[in-house]
Amino acid sequence: MSDEITLHPFAWPPAPIKTERLVLRESEARDRAAFIELFTSPEVGTYIGGSRPRDELERTMPKVPGRRFGFFVVELDGATIGMITLDRRDTERPGHVRPEGGETELGYMFLPQAWGCGYAAEACAAALDWFAGALPGEPVVLSTQTANDASMRVAAKLGFTEVERFEEYGAEQWFAVWPSVTPSD
Repeated sequence: MSDEITLHPFAWPPAPIKTERLVLRESEARDRAAFIELFTSPEVGTYIGGSRPRDELERTMPKVPGRRFGFFVVELDGATIGMITLDRRDTERPGHVRPEGGETELGYMFLPQAWGCGYAAEACAAALDWFAGALPGEPVVLSTQTANDASMRVAAKLGFTEVERFEEYGAEQWFAVWPSVTPSD
């Protein structure tokens, strides 16, 4: 039995998730160009260690990027505008709500033209609702630079509660959990 089946006892990918304005779905080959734009954008790279070289991504990005558990493409009117990930947080990194670590961590990135419209909060709320139905009672964590005001606002809208702050990647990080649980839970 594979780890994927053991760790995730439900079918992946789920059926597309529809919100009022968006669709969250599995990655397809047509998303590749949007993901290259996402990862080469200096604006997007501001709080995640910078943008990546376009030529490198053109060579290395798979034909269908992000085809894995916990990876959602966010689509608006048929166009890819971003992505959401639900990945296991590396136990070696700072920030955990369980002594053994390995919590699911929410990540998201959106193209700059999609910023300021509420799409990140709408899409992340849908992904969190799906996760809560798939793994009830499991905490989800989030870490962002305290300097990233937009990400801090999204986290607050989603109901994340601060657990701690720490230094990582040369900047102060805000670490939070959803739903509210304490490290002793």
